[in-house]
Amino acid sequence: MKLTFLGAAGTVTGSKYLLETDEEKIMIDCGMFQGLKELRLLNWQHPEFDPASIKAVLLTHAHLDHTGYLPRLVKLGFKGKIFGTSPTLKAAEIILKDAAKIQEEEAERANKEGYSKHKPALAFYTVEDVTHTIGLFQVAEVDEWVQISGNIKARFLYNGHILGSTFIEIKANEKMLVFSGDIGRENDLLLYPPKKPEKADVLLIESTYGGKIHAEESTIIPQLEIIINDSVLKGGSLFVPSFAVERTQLLMLMLWQLLKDKKIPEIPMIMDSPMGANVLDLFHHSRKWHKLQPDECDEMCSHFTIVKHFRETLEIREDKIPK
Repeated sequence: MKLTFLGAAGTVTGSKYLLETDEEKIMIDCGMFQGLKELRLLNWQHPEFDPASIKAVLLTHAHLDHTGYLPRLVKLGFKGKIFGTSPTLKAAEIILKDAAKIQEEEAERANKEGYSKHKPALAFYTVEDVTHTIGLFQVAEVDEWVQISGNIKARFLYNGHILGSTFIEIKANEKMLVFSGDIGRENDLLLYPPKKPEKADVLLIESTYGGKIHAEESTIIPQLEIIINDSVLKGGSLFVPSFAVERTQLLMLMLWQLLKDKKIPEIPMIMDSPMGANVLDLFHHSRKWHKLQPDECDEMCSHFTIVKHFRETLEIREDKIPK
């Protein structure tokens, strides 16, 4: 077997592994490079492999640095299946459509204002490319082996990073390879602890925060309490920028707990993110993947105004009451 690192080695984005046996080629994750310009330019380079030769892509989770290259791969000739858990594929659809829309809008603006050296400026991929990609999605049931080809099978196991995220065990040529994906916390407020692999001949593990110890989430809640009460006392509003997938829902849970415990006053709480709203809907339909009971999830959401249109955002900003 041959294993090639096509991203997330020496940097934290663009996660892609290419596994080649004498039988097939499969890819584990298919991420987009993000951040510095020299990294983003790597996305546009022609791949070192023939996308049409790839049998399947296996996804650990839906974040763009693990799925964002998929529509490009399809555009370049990939026609195989894309495997992931049901929440991963649903979240990937939300994320990829959002990314394509942003890219189309940026290309349109660059052409209109003439600030790109490319004539015309093009989107890295379009919403139509994403639609073709979604057509290749294949749900993999958690904890069950999926036969990829004659000598290759894979199993997806819960790892608590975001909704639907897993590590992947691959049996190929009588060897066991384990791809960790991004790993969740042992004591997460929202998600269950990650499962652990029992054996591996080769273990490929993320190490983004390998040298750091994070503060427990429970220590963040008292800090939020102080900041919110201080803001309200001054007659101000509190804006919390947050990743739309998982972090937004976690913050909603923290704020709801503070409200429920009467640690903060009853003020309007607004979740202003179309992608965040879509992921929140996914939480309602993926109950077994998180700790919230159905009544808790419903009660939490009932305390938030979910913004659906930018006009609502403008109206909320004009309203000067604390929120």
